[in-house]
Amino acid sequence: MAPHSLRQKQLDLIVRMLHLNQPPPAAAAAEQEEEVYKILVLDSFCLSLLSPLLRVADLRKHGVTLFFPIDKPRQRVPDAPAVYLLRPTQANADRVAADAAAALYASFHLNFSSALPRPLLDRLASAAAASGSAHRIARLADQYLDFVSLEDNLFSLAHPRSYVALNDPRAADADIEAVVDAIALGLFCVAATLGTVPVIRCARGGPAEMVAAALDARLRDHLLAKPNLFTEASAAASFQRPVLCLFDRNVELSVGIQHDWSYRPLVHNVLGLKLNKLKMPADKSGPAKTYDLDDTDAFWVANSWSPFPKVAEEIEAQLAKYKQDVDEVNQRTGGNKDGVEFDGTDLIGNTKHLMNAVNSLPELTERKKMIDKHTNIATVLLGHIKERSLDRYCDCENDMLGKGTVDRNTLLDLLREKGTKEDKLRLAVTYILSFETPPPSELEQVEAALRESEVDMSAFQYVKRIKSLNTQFSASSSTANRSNIVDWAEKLLSAGVKNLLSAGRQLALTRTVEALMEGKPNPEVDDYLLFDPRAPRAGSGGQFKGPYREAIVFMIGGGNYIEYRSLMELAERSQPSKHVIYGATEILNGVEFVEQLAELGQKAGLGGSGSKPPSSQ
Repeated sequence: MAPHSLRQKQLDLIVRMLHLNQPPPAAAAAEQEEEVYKILVLDSFCLSLLSPLLRVADLRKHGVTLFFPIDKPRQRVPDAPAVYLLRPTQANADRVAADAAAALYASFHLNFSSALPRPLLDRLASAAAASGSAHRIARLADQYLDFVSLEDNLFSLAHPRSYVALNDPRAADADIEAVVDAIALGLFCVAATLGTVPVIRCARGGPAEMVAAALDARLRDHLLAKPNLFTEASAAASFQRPVLCLFDRNVELSVGIQHDWSYRPLVHNVLGLKLNKLKMPADKSGPAKTYDLDDTDAFWVANSWSPFPKVAEEIEAQLAKYKQDVDEVNQRTGGNKDGVEFDGTDLIGNTKHLMNAVNSLPELTERKKMIDKHTNIATVLLGHIKERSLDRYCDCENDMLGKGTVDRNTLLDLLREKGTKEDKLRLAVTYILSFETPPPSELEQVEAALRESEVDMSAFQYVKRIKSLNTQFSASSSTANRSNIVDWAEKLLSAGVKNLLSAGRQLALTRTVEALMEGKPNPEVDDYLLFDPRAPRAGSGGQFKGPYREAIVFMIGGGNYIEYRSLMELAERSQPSKHVIYGATEILNGVEFVEQLAELGQKAGLGGSGSKPPSSQ
């Protein structure tokens, strides 16, 4: 892979698209060249795709004056070209045809997030020809951008409820195959954006093998065409190819459920961070606000993985430093020496000090905005922590997962006292997953405490049932038949409790990825399947099993920030250095994942105390 990040590569392709699929002009040339002003039309998915990458001001820099959702009524702008970015669906193709027929815009530059199927292309062409509007369609391009880049090394396919879809025992094979094909398509787009064909590794059986086989077939079919999306990279095909490690969420359920004490997972779990944006409701301190939490926020970049108490200390330190710098500016310019606010009204004194103070004003203003933002977030978080005893939940879960012990009184107190119903449910499910055979009397007390707190038991009973099935079938050496979806349920926790966390708190996922990247004989991964789309189908003697310097790790059924952090730490501590990208069908917080477990429990007729299942934030 090239040194540029996945996010940067996707952004470069989108910027090119906004310039009507031409390279954007250099800064000097852009000043001399008259800008072409454009309309941007998006569907809801592509709006989510753009949201973490470009803000409104960025769109304007690239000549986009207005942007609209495709499913809303729009007025004619007959003298402006329109850039469309859409998923290739029949509904979108029909809307484009209707827009062209109505001559809404001067010209239409159509871009699809993945390949437009031939039947839809024919349907669009026929409609445009029938309405006499074909001359308005200037260009049609397949962009292969069907994923959301949240950070340089983090992406999501934004497939909601994928865990339910893949684990519902009543799901038809055709429905499962449709989900698998959609995941394979998203991963194909990731590979196309990176410009490299990965070697694919996965465990035998279940969704991971199905996705691996579907992606392998899709890549092989595409590589038959010359030229293709990977032609430029073919010269380096045998060098620096990444390994794509596919995992099923059931390998390590607890990570998707547990509470975490770090700033970023807390913001995600408690306040509902979505697409790098945090919506704060109105309160006594002011109206509702939306904050961007991404790589443009220096405090977030530096502190988002720190434990919450350290974040609070750092906010205090930054505020003290800000006040000190303001006082220093005021003193140099003869202003109020005791003031802590800096508004520029007291700037007097010699010209040199005055100019220095004026130059420092924007930087001080930005620092104050950043401090205020994180002060507000931390204050709201602290309120939730105190109200729900989240620190005690974290401690109790860490003891269970890391040390294999639990204080029964603490556990039962938490289940009966502070915390939301979702907090209690997550704690109880973590308890079930942490112990091979919990004492029956203790288990009964846990269930009684949940009922006493009127918690919906569906998710708890579902995990309990699956764990029981796993115990019954653990002696069986048969692998799941890929056409028999129900067999997956018998092996959901096939890794067993031993794989949950190692002594050093390293996730089983991270250990496995490290072993796959090393490429050495290892009993944990020796039976992992290998798919190499560039190799002949027959035989595997020439297939390369590592070592790899670059990996794409993909979690089928929902990922989370805890796994992302663990993999980034692996990349940082490796010698020589490694590059790891983490992706998932969707990025879930604990409440959202437990909601999907509850839905599966309800489908299986388990639990249910009459209360509603957990609702995602």
